[in-house]
Amino acid sequence: MKRELKLIKQGAVRTRFAPGPTGFLHIGSVRTALFNYLFAKQNKGKFILRIEDTDKERSKKEFEQDIIDNLKWLGLEWDEKYRQGERTKIYEKYIKKLLDEKKAYYCFCTKEELEDIKQEQMSRGEAPKYNGKCRKLSKKEIENNLKQGKNYIIRFKVDSKKIKFNDLIRQEVEFDTNLIGDIAIAKNEKTPLYNFAVVVDDYEMKISYVIRGEDLLPNTPKQILLQKALGFTQPEYAHLPLILGPDKSKLSKRHGATSIREYAEQGYLPEALINFLAFLGWNPRDDREIFSLASLKKEFSLEKVQKSGAVFNIKRLDYINGFYIRHKPLKELTELCIPYLIQAGLITPGLKTEQYPPAYGGMIISPKYTVNETKEEISLEKLEKIVFIYQERLKKLSEITDLADFFFKEKLDYEKDLLKWKDMAEKEVISSIDKSINILSKIENWNKDNIEKELLREAGEDRGQLLWPLRVALSGKKYSAPPFEIAETLGKEKTLKRLNQAKKICQK
Repeated sequence: MKRELKLIKQGAVRTRFAPGPTGFLHIGSVRTALFNYLFAKQNKGKFILRIEDTDKERSKKEFEQDIIDNLKWLGLEWDEKYRQGERTKIYEKYIKKLLDEKKAYYCFCTKEELEDIKQEQMSRGEAPKYNGKCRKLSKKEIENNLKQGKNYIIRFKVDSKKIKFNDLIRQEVEFDTNLIGDIAIAKNEKTPLYNFAVVVDDYEMKISYVIRGEDLLPNTPKQILLQKALGFTQPEYAHLPLILGPDKSKLSKRHGATSIREYAEQGYLPEALINFLAFLGWNPRDDREIFSLASLKKEFSLEKVQKSGAVFNIKRLDYINGFYIRHKPLKELTELCIPYLIQAGLITPGLKTEQYPPAYGGMIISPKYTVNETKEEISLEKLEKIVFIYQERLKKLSEITDLADFFFKEKLDYEKDLLKWKDMAEKEVISSIDKSINILSKIENWNKDNIEKELLREAGEDRGQLLWPLRVALSGKKYSAPPFEIAETLGKEKTLKRLNQAKKICQK
Protein backbone atom coordinates (compact mmCIF):
# COMPACT_ATOMS: atom_id res chain seq x y z
CA MET A 1 0.00 0.00 0.00
CA LYS A 2 1.39 3.38 -0.97
CA ARG A 3 2.32 5.60 1.94
CA GLU A 4 0.87 9.08 1.77
CA LEU A 5 1.46 12.09 3.96
CA LYS A 6 -1.40 14.33 4.85
CA LEU A 7 -1.46 17.69 3.17
CA ILE A 8 0.75 19.89 5.29
CA LYS A 9 -0.13 23.47 6.00
CA GLN A 10 2.96 25.59 5.37
CA GLY A 11 4.62 26.60 8.64
CA ALA A 12 2.64 24.05 10.69
CA VAL A 13 5.47 21.52 10.82
CA ARG A 14 7.50 21.46 14.02
CA THR A 15 10.07 18.69 14.43
CA ARG A 16 12.56 18.10 17.19
CA PHE A 17 15.93 16.50 17.79
CA ALA A 18 16.14 15.50 21.44
CA PRO A 19 19.56 14.10 22.40
CA GLY A 20 20.62 13.25 25.93
CA PRO A 21 24.01 14.80 26.82
CA THR A 22 25.34 11.51 28.18
CA GLY A 23 28.01 10.93 25.54
CA PHE A 24 29.54 12.43 22.41
CA LEU A 25 27.13 12.92 19.51
CA HIS A 26 26.92 9.67 17.56
CA ILE A 27 26.55 9.34 13.80
CA GLY A 28 23.22 7.51 14.18
CA SER A 29 21.81 10.38 16.23
CA VAL A 30 22.89 12.87 13.59
CA ARG A 31 21.00 10.89 10.92
CA THR A 32 17.87 11.45 13.04
CA ALA A 33 18.66 15.15 13.44
CA LEU A 34 19.21 15.51 9.69
CA PHE A 35 15.90 13.91 8.72
CA ASN A 36 14.01 16.10 11.21
CA TYR A 37 15.82 19.19 9.94
CA LEU A 38 15.17 18.40 6.27
CA PHE A 39 11.48 17.64 6.79
CA ALA A 40 10.96 20.86 8.75
CA LYS A 41 12.83 23.06 6.30
CA GLN A 42 11.17 21.53 3.24
CA ASN A 43 7.79 22.40 4.74
CA LYS A 44 8.85 25.87 5.95
CA GLY A 45 8.47 24.67 9.52
CA LYS A 46 10.61 24.83 12.67
CA PHE A 47 13.42 22.53 13.79
CA ILE A 48 13.72 22.31 17.58
CA LEU A 49 16.78 21.26 19.58
CA ARG A 50 15.82 19.82 22.95
CA ILE A 51 18.57 18.78 25.34
CA GLU A 52 17.13 15.94 27.43
CA ASP A 53 19.26 16.27 30.56
CA THR A 54 16.93 14.90 33.25
CA ASP A 55 19.45 12.11 33.93
CA LYS A 56 21.58 14.27 36.23
CA GLU A 57 24.14 11.57 36.99
CA ARG A 58 25.06 10.87 33.36
CA SER A 59 24.42 14.26 31.75
CA LYS A 60 27.49 16.45 31.33
CA LYS A 61 28.05 19.96 30.00
CA GLU A 62 30.91 18.79 27.77
CA PHE A 63 28.53 16.42 25.97
CA GLU A 64 25.92 19.15 25.58
CA GLN A 65 28.55 21.44 24.09
CA ASP A 66 29.65 18.64 21.77
CA ILE A 67 26.08 18.31 20.48
CA ILE A 68 25.84 22.05 19.84
CA ASP A 69 29.28 22.29 18.18
CA ASN A 70 28.65 19.36 15.88
CA LEU A 71 25.19 20.44 14.75
CA LYS A 72 26.55 23.90 13.91
CA TRP A 73 29.55 22.40 12.10
CA LEU A 74 27.22 20.24 10.01
CA GLY A 75 25.00 23.23 9.20
CA LEU A 76 21.96 21.89 11.06
CA GLU A 77 20.96 25.13 12.75
CA TRP A 78 17.93 24.98 15.03
CA ASP A 79 15.12 27.53 15.31
CA GLU A 80 14.47 27.04 19.03
CA LYS A 81 16.45 25.40 21.83
CA TYR A 82 15.31 23.99 25.17
CA ARG A 83 16.84 22.15 28.11
CA GLN A 84 14.69 19.76 30.11
CA GLY A 85 16.61 20.65 33.26
CA GLU A 86 15.05 24.13 33.12
CA ARG A 87 11.46 22.83 32.84
CA THR A 88 10.92 21.13 36.22
CA LYS A 89 7.83 23.14 37.19
CA ILE A 90 6.09 22.23 33.93
CA TYR A 91 6.59 18.50 34.54
CA GLU A 92 5.55 18.86 38.17
CA LYS A 93 2.21 20.36 37.11
CA TYR A 94 1.34 17.41 34.87
CA ILE A 95 2.57 14.77 37.33
CA LYS A 96 0.26 16.29 39.95
CA LYS A 97 -2.61 16.28 37.45
CA LEU A 98 -2.29 12.53 36.88
CA LEU A 99 -1.97 11.82 40.62
CA ASP A 100 -5.02 13.98 41.42
CA GLU A 101 -7.07 12.25 38.74
CA LYS A 102 -6.03 8.80 40.04
CA LYS A 103 -4.44 8.01 36.69
CA ALA A 104 -1.06 7.62 38.38
CA TYR A 105 0.01 6.28 41.77
CA TYR A 106 2.94 5.94 44.16
CA CYS A 107 4.89 2.68 43.89
CA PHE A 108 7.00 1.71 46.93
CA CYS A 109 8.33 -1.61 45.60
CA THR A 110 12.03 -2.14 46.22
CA LYS A 111 14.49 -3.17 43.51
CA GLU A 112 14.60 -6.62 45.05
CA GLU A 113 10.81 -6.96 44.91
CA LEU A 114 10.73 -5.84 41.31
CA GLU A 115 13.45 -8.34 40.41
CA ASP A 116 11.49 -11.14 42.09
CA ILE A 117 8.37 -10.19 40.08
CA LYS A 118 10.41 -10.17 36.88
CA GLN A 119 12.03 -13.55 37.52
CA GLU A 120 8.71 -15.18 38.44
CA GLN A 121 7.10 -13.96 35.21
CA MET A 122 10.04 -15.04 33.09
CA SER A 123 9.97 -18.49 34.70
CA ARG A 124 6.41 -18.84 33.34
CA GLY A 125 7.52 -17.73 29.89
CA GLU A 126 5.84 -14.34 30.21
CA ALA A 127 7.23 -10.97 29.13
CA PRO A 128 8.26 -9.14 32.33
CA LYS A 129 6.08 -6.20 33.39
CA TYR A 130 5.04 -4.56 36.64
CA ASN A 131 2.19 -6.55 38.25
CA GLY A 132 0.39 -3.55 39.77
CA LYS A 133 1.14 -4.50 43.39
CA CYS A 134 1.00 -0.86 44.65
CA ARG A 135 -1.92 0.15 42.45
CA LYS A 136 -4.52 -0.58 45.12
CA LEU A 137 -2.79 0.93 48.14
CA SER A 138 -5.16 2.94 50.31
CA LYS A 139 -4.70 6.65 50.89
CA LYS A 140 -3.68 5.90 54.48
CA GLU A 141 -1.07 3.32 53.41
CA ILE A 142 0.39 5.80 50.95
CA GLU A 143 0.54 8.57 53.58
CA ASN A 144 2.21 6.23 56.10
CA ASN A 145 4.81 5.10 53.58
CA LEU A 146 5.59 8.71 52.65
CA LYS A 147 5.89 9.72 56.33
CA GLN A 148 8.30 6.84 56.90
CA GLY A 149 10.45 8.17 54.08
CA LYS A 150 10.15 5.07 51.95
CA ASN A 151 11.64 5.31 48.48
CA TYR A 152 9.10 5.45 45.68
CA ILE A 153 8.49 6.15 42.05
CA ILE A 154 5.31 7.27 40.31
CA ARG A 155 3.57 4.89 37.92
CA PHE A 156 0.90 5.48 35.31
CA LYS A 157 -2.06 3.09 35.21
CA VAL A 158 -2.22 1.15 31.96
CA ASP A 159 -5.52 -0.52 31.16
CA SER A 160 -5.91 -3.51 28.87
CA LYS A 161 -6.50 -2.37 25.28
CA LYS A 162 -5.09 -2.29 21.77
CA ILE A 163 -3.16 0.79 20.66
CA LYS A 164 -3.13 1.46 16.93
CA PHE A 165 -1.47 4.32 15.13
CA ASN A 166 -0.35 5.15 11.62
CA ASP A 167 3.40 5.38 11.18
CA LEU A 168 4.41 7.48 8.16
CA ILE A 169 7.11 4.93 7.27
CA ARG A 170 5.84 1.63 8.71
CA GLN A 171 2.10 2.26 8.03
CA GLU A 172 -0.34 0.84 10.63
CA VAL A 173 1.26 -0.35 13.87
CA GLU A 174 -0.57 -2.12 16.69
CA PHE A 175 0.46 -2.81 20.29
CA ASP A 176 -1.23 -4.80 23.04
CA THR A 177 -1.03 -2.89 26.35
CA ASN A 178 -1.24 -6.18 28.25
CA LEU A 179 2.44 -6.57 27.41
CA ILE A 180 3.37 -3.16 28.83
CA GLY A 181 2.23 -3.03 32.47
CA ASP A 182 1.96 0.15 34.51
CA ILE A 183 4.57 2.62 33.30
CA ALA A 184 7.11 4.31 35.57
CA ILE A 185 6.77 8.00 34.71
CA ALA A 186 8.67 9.86 37.46
CA LYS A 187 11.21 9.36 40.24
CA ASN A 188 9.19 11.81 42.32
CA GLU A 189 6.83 14.75 41.83
CA LYS A 190 9.62 16.92 40.37
CA THR A 191 11.74 14.44 38.45
CA PRO A 192 10.11 12.95 35.34
CA LEU A 193 11.37 9.88 33.55
CA TYR A 194 11.94 9.71 29.81
CA ASN A 195 8.51 8.78 28.41
CA PHE A 196 6.64 11.30 30.55
CA ALA A 197 9.01 14.22 29.91
CA VAL A 198 8.91 13.52 26.16
CA VAL A 199 5.11 13.60 26.05
CA VAL A 200 4.89 16.86 28.03
CA ASP A 201 7.62 18.54 26.01
CA ASP A 202 6.20 17.48 22.64
CA TYR A 203 2.84 18.96 23.64
CA GLU A 204 4.19 22.17 25.17
CA MET A 205 6.54 22.74 22.23
CA LYS A 206 3.75 21.98 19.73
CA ILE A 207 5.77 19.24 18.03
CA SER A 208 3.69 18.04 15.10
CA TYR A 209 5.97 15.31 13.74
CA VAL A 210 8.10 12.91 15.79
CA ILE A 211 10.76 11.48 13.48
CA ARG A 212 13.09 9.09 15.30
CA GLY A 213 14.84 5.73 15.12
CA GLU A 214 13.00 2.44 14.91
CA ASP A 215 14.61 1.39 18.20
CA LEU A 216 12.28 3.86 19.95
CA LEU A 217 9.13 2.37 18.45
CA PRO A 218 8.25 0.41 21.67
CA ASN A 219 7.98 3.76 23.51
CA THR A 220 5.29 5.04 21.16
CA PRO A 221 2.28 3.20 22.66
CA LYS A 222 3.32 4.31 26.15
CA GLN A 223 3.51 7.90 24.98
CA ILE A 224 0.16 7.70 23.19
CA LEU A 225 -1.45 6.41 26.40
CA LEU A 226 0.00 9.34 28.35
CA GLN A 227 -1.12 11.82 25.67
CA LYS A 228 -4.68 10.56 25.90
CA ALA A 229 -4.68 10.63 29.70
CA LEU A 230 -3.45 14.24 29.70
CA GLY A 231 -5.79 15.36 26.93
CA PHE A 232 -2.91 16.14 24.55
CA THR A 233 -3.01 16.06 20.75
CA GLN A 234 -1.09 13.20 19.18
CA PRO A 235 1.76 14.08 16.81
CA GLU A 236 2.41 12.18 13.59
CA TYR A 237 5.06 9.46 13.99
CA ALA A 238 7.75 8.31 11.59
CA HIS A 239 10.22 5.66 12.76
CA LEU A 240 13.41 5.53 10.72
CA PRO A 241 15.01 2.19 9.77
CA LEU A 242 17.89 0.91 11.86
CA ILE A 243 21.43 1.58 10.66
CA LEU A 244 23.18 -1.75 10.06
CA GLY A 245 26.77 -2.74 9.47
CA PRO A 246 27.83 -4.28 6.12
CA ASP A 247 27.22 -7.71 7.68
CA LYS A 248 23.60 -6.63 8.41
CA SER A 249 24.15 -6.75 12.17
CA LYS A 250 23.44 -3.78 14.45
CA LEU A 251 25.83 -0.91 13.77
CA SER A 252 28.80 -0.81 16.16
CA LYS A 253 32.31 0.61 16.40
CA ARG A 254 33.73 -2.40 14.59
CA HIS A 255 31.85 -1.20 11.49
CA GLY A 256 33.45 2.25 11.79
CA ALA A 257 30.58 3.92 13.64
CA THR A 258 31.75 6.47 16.12
CA SER A 259 31.14 10.02 17.30
CA ILE A 260 30.83 12.89 14.84
CA ARG A 261 33.76 14.58 16.55
CA GLU A 262 36.02 11.65 15.67
CA TYR A 263 34.89 11.73 12.05
CA ALA A 264 35.65 15.45 11.95
CA GLU A 265 39.08 14.90 13.46
CA GLN A 266 39.86 12.20 10.91
CA GLY A 267 39.21 14.73 8.19
CA TYR A 268 35.71 14.03 6.96
CA LEU A 269 34.01 17.15 5.64
CA PRO A 270 30.60 18.23 6.99
CA GLU A 271 29.06 18.28 3.53
CA ALA A 272 30.26 14.71 2.90
CA LEU A 273 28.82 13.45 6.18
CA ILE A 274 25.48 15.12 5.45
CA ASN A 275 25.39 13.58 1.97
CA PHE A 276 26.32 10.15 3.32
CA LEU A 277 23.83 10.22 6.20
CA ALA A 278 20.97 11.27 3.93
CA PHE A 279 21.32 8.00 2.04
CA LEU A 280 21.08 5.91 5.22
CA GLY A 281 17.42 5.16 4.78
CA TRP A 282 16.43 7.69 2.11
CA ASN A 283 16.83 7.41 -1.63
CA PRO A 284 15.97 9.89 -4.40
CA ARG A 285 14.96 6.92 -6.60
CA ASP A 286 17.31 7.84 -9.41
CA ASP A 287 21.05 7.53 -10.08
CA ARG A 288 22.18 10.68 -8.32
CA GLU A 289 24.62 10.21 -5.44
CA ILE A 290 25.82 13.72 -4.60
CA PHE A 291 23.46 16.05 -2.75
CA SER A 292 24.23 19.31 -0.99
CA LEU A 293 22.30 20.28 2.11
CA ALA A 294 20.44 22.89 0.02
CA SER A 295 19.36 20.31 -2.57
CA LEU A 296 18.35 17.85 0.15
CA LYS A 297 16.03 20.48 1.62
CA LYS A 298 14.22 20.59 -1.71
CA GLU A 299 14.12 16.89 -2.50
CA PHE A 300 13.89 15.02 0.81
CA SER A 301 10.59 13.33 1.61
CA LEU A 302 9.45 10.77 4.16
CA GLU A 303 7.71 8.85 1.36
CA LYS A 304 11.15 7.91 0.04
CA VAL A 305 12.42 6.61 3.38
CA GLN A 306 12.70 2.83 3.32
CA LYS A 307 11.39 0.42 5.96
CA SER A 308 14.31 -2.00 5.88
CA GLY A 309 17.61 -1.38 7.62
CA ALA A 310 20.09 1.07 6.10
CA VAL A 311 23.59 -0.34 5.57
CA PHE A 312 26.51 1.76 6.83
CA ASN A 313 29.48 1.44 4.48
CA ILE A 314 32.63 3.35 5.42
CA LYS A 315 34.00 2.91 1.88
CA ARG A 316 31.02 4.81 0.53
CA LEU A 317 31.68 7.60 3.03
CA ASP A 318 35.32 7.69 1.86
CA TYR A 319 34.16 7.92 -1.76
CA ILE A 320 31.77 10.80 -1.04
CA ASN A 321 34.36 12.60 1.09
CA GLY A 322 36.92 12.21 -1.69
CA PHE A 323 34.47 13.78 -4.12
CA TYR A 324 34.01 16.85 -1.94
CA ILE A 325 37.76 17.14 -1.33
CA ARG A 326 38.42 17.08 -5.08
CA HIS A 327 35.95 19.91 -5.58
CA LYS A 328 37.25 22.12 -2.78
CA PRO A 329 39.01 25.35 -3.81
CA LEU A 330 42.73 24.71 -3.32
CA LYS A 331 43.24 27.55 -0.85
CA GLU A 332 40.38 26.33 1.35
CA LEU A 333 41.55 22.71 1.14
CA THR A 334 45.07 23.72 2.11
CA GLU A 335 43.78 25.60 5.13
CA LEU A 336 41.84 22.49 6.14
CA CYS A 337 44.96 20.30 5.75
CA ILE A 338 47.36 22.57 7.65
CA PRO A 339 46.15 21.54 11.15
CA TYR A 340 47.04 17.93 10.38
CA LEU A 341 50.55 18.89 9.26
CA ILE A 342 50.96 20.88 12.48
CA GLN A 343 49.53 18.09 14.60
CA ALA A 344 51.93 15.59 13.00
CA GLY A 345 54.87 17.81 13.98
CA LEU A 346 55.88 18.52 10.38
CA ILE A 347 55.45 22.31 10.45
CA THR A 348 55.01 25.11 12.97
CA PRO A 349 52.97 28.25 12.22
CA GLY A 350 54.74 31.58 12.10
CA LEU A 351 51.93 33.14 14.12
CA LYS A 352 51.35 32.11 17.70
CA THR A 353 47.84 30.83 18.25
CA GLU A 354 46.13 29.14 21.15
CA GLN A 355 45.31 26.00 19.20
CA TYR A 356 45.01 24.55 15.74
CA PRO A 357 41.97 22.28 15.96
CA PRO A 358 41.71 19.86 13.01
CA ALA A 359 37.97 20.40 12.83
CA TYR A 360 35.18 22.90 13.37
CA GLY A 361 37.02 25.87 11.84
CA GLY A 362 37.92 29.06 13.65
CA MET A 363 41.60 28.57 12.93
CA ILE A 364 43.95 31.49 12.22
CA ILE A 365 45.98 30.76 9.08
CA SER A 366 49.56 31.95 9.16
CA PRO A 367 51.11 33.33 5.95
CA LYS A 368 54.36 31.49 6.71
CA TYR A 369 55.42 28.30 8.49
CA THR A 370 58.63 26.64 9.62
CA VAL A 371 59.51 23.09 8.61
CA ASN A 372 60.38 21.52 11.96
CA GLU A 373 63.08 19.15 10.73
CA THR A 374 64.97 21.47 8.40
CA LYS A 375 64.11 24.80 10.09
CA GLU A 376 63.37 26.19 6.63
CA GLU A 377 60.60 28.66 6.07
CA ILE A 378 57.73 27.40 3.94
CA SER A 379 55.07 29.70 2.52
CA LEU A 380 51.32 29.15 2.30
CA GLU A 381 51.73 29.11 -1.50
CA LYS A 382 54.23 26.23 -1.26
CA LEU A 383 51.88 24.31 1.00
CA GLU A 384 49.15 24.81 -1.58
CA LYS A 385 51.38 23.18 -4.20
CA ILE A 386 51.95 20.18 -1.94
CA VAL A 387 48.24 19.78 -1.22
CA PHE A 388 47.40 20.20 -4.92
CA ILE A 389 49.52 17.17 -5.80
CA TYR A 390 47.41 14.98 -3.52
CA GLN A 391 43.99 16.61 -3.92
CA GLU A 392 42.87 13.89 -6.33
CA ARG A 393 44.07 11.11 -4.03
CA LEU A 394 42.82 12.22 -0.62
CA LYS A 395 39.85 10.36 0.83
CA LYS A 396 40.07 12.25 4.13
CA LEU A 397 42.11 15.24 5.25
CA SER A 398 44.18 13.35 7.82
CA GLU A 399 45.79 11.30 5.01
CA ILE A 400 47.82 14.33 3.94
CA THR A 401 50.43 13.67 6.62
CA ASP A 402 51.27 10.13 5.46
CA LEU A 403 51.09 11.01 1.79
CA ALA A 404 53.14 14.22 1.86
CA ASP A 405 55.43 13.94 4.91
CA PHE A 406 58.52 13.49 2.70
CA PHE A 407 58.27 17.13 1.57
CA PHE A 408 59.12 18.20 5.14
CA LYS A 409 62.10 15.91 5.77
CA GLU A 410 65.80 16.47 5.42
CA LYS A 411 66.63 12.83 4.75
CA LEU A 412 64.42 9.97 3.69
CA ASP A 413 64.65 6.53 5.28
CA TYR A 414 63.77 3.53 3.11
CA GLU A 415 65.19 0.15 2.10
CA LYS A 416 67.39 0.21 -0.99
CA ASP A 417 65.40 -2.62 -2.62
CA LEU A 418 62.49 -0.19 -2.90
CA LEU A 419 64.49 1.67 -5.57
CA LYS A 420 64.43 -1.38 -7.85
CA TRP A 421 61.97 -1.57 -10.70
CA LYS A 422 61.04 -5.22 -11.20
CA ASP A 423 64.29 -7.26 -11.31
CA MET A 424 66.74 -4.39 -11.72
CA ALA A 425 70.26 -5.06 -10.51
CA GLU A 426 71.93 -2.63 -8.14
CA LYS A 427 74.19 -1.32 -10.90
CA GLU A 428 71.16 -0.66 -13.09
CA VAL A 429 69.50 1.32 -10.30
CA ILE A 430 72.60 3.48 -9.83
CA SER A 431 72.86 3.96 -13.59
CA SER A 432 69.18 5.01 -13.71
CA ILE A 433 69.69 7.52 -10.89
CA ASP A 434 72.77 8.95 -12.62
CA LYS A 435 70.75 9.30 -15.80
CA SER A 436 68.02 11.24 -13.94
CA ILE A 437 70.65 13.49 -12.35
CA ASN A 438 72.18 14.20 -15.74
CA ILE A 439 68.81 15.01 -17.36
CA LEU A 440 67.43 17.12 -14.52
CA SER A 441 70.59 19.11 -13.86
CA LYS A 442 70.38 20.52 -17.40
CA ILE A 443 66.84 21.89 -17.04
CA GLU A 444 66.89 25.63 -16.54
CA ASN A 445 63.18 26.46 -16.62
CA TRP A 446 62.15 24.19 -13.73
CA ASN A 447 58.49 23.22 -14.04
CA LYS A 448 56.46 20.02 -14.29
CA ASP A 449 55.99 20.16 -18.05
CA ASN A 450 59.70 20.57 -18.79
CA ILE A 451 60.68 17.94 -16.25
CA GLU A 452 58.20 15.44 -17.71
CA LYS A 453 59.15 16.20 -21.31
CA GLU A 454 62.91 15.75 -20.73
CA LEU A 455 62.57 12.60 -18.66
CA LEU A 456 60.14 10.88 -21.04
CA ARG A 457 62.35 11.75 -24.01
CA GLU A 458 65.16 9.70 -22.44
CA ALA A 459 63.06 7.04 -20.70
CA GLY A 460 62.98 4.45 -23.45
CA GLU A 461 60.39 1.73 -23.90
CA ASP A 462 60.35 0.58 -20.24
CA ARG A 463 59.69 3.88 -18.49
CA GLY A 464 59.71 2.18 -15.11
CA GLN A 465 63.49 1.68 -15.39
CA LEU A 466 63.96 5.45 -15.14
CA LEU A 467 60.86 6.74 -13.39
CA TRP A 468 60.47 4.18 -10.56
CA PRO A 469 63.90 4.79 -8.98
CA LEU A 470 63.41 8.53 -9.48
CA ARG A 471 60.01 8.55 -7.78
CA VAL A 472 61.20 6.46 -4.83
CA ALA A 473 64.34 8.60 -4.47
CA LEU A 474 62.19 11.72 -4.22
CA SER A 475 59.42 10.35 -1.97
CA GLY A 476 60.88 7.35 -0.17
CA LYS A 477 57.53 5.60 -0.76
CA LYS A 478 56.24 2.61 -2.70
CA TYR A 479 53.23 4.63 -3.77
CA SER A 480 53.19 8.37 -4.35
CA ALA A 481 52.32 11.09 -6.82
CA PRO A 482 54.19 11.07 -10.20
CA PRO A 483 57.84 12.14 -9.96
CA PHE A 484 57.33 15.15 -12.25
CA GLU A 485 54.94 16.82 -9.81
CA ILE A 486 57.08 15.95 -6.82
CA ALA A 487 60.26 17.27 -8.46
CA GLU A 488 58.60 20.56 -9.43
CA THR A 489 57.40 21.12 -5.86
CA LEU A 490 60.67 20.07 -4.20
CA GLY A 491 62.67 22.38 -6.46
CA LYS A 492 65.77 21.59 -8.49
CA GLU A 493 68.27 21.72 -5.65
CA LYS A 494 66.36 19.35 -3.34
CA THR A 495 65.51 17.02 -6.20
CA LEU A 496 69.18 16.55 -7.13
CA LYS A 497 70.13 16.26 -3.45
CA ARG A 498 67.64 13.40 -2.93
CA LEU A 499 68.87 11.59 -6.01
CA ASN A 500 72.42 11.71 -4.64
CA GLN A 501 71.13 10.46 -1.29
CA ALA A 502 69.46 7.57 -3.13
CA LYS A 503 72.79 6.63 -4.72
CA LYS A 504 74.37 6.41 -1.28
CA ILE A 505 71.51 4.27 0.02
CA CYS A 506 71.89 1.97 -2.97
CA GLN A 507 75.64 1.62 -2.44
CA LYS A 508 75.35 0.60 1.24
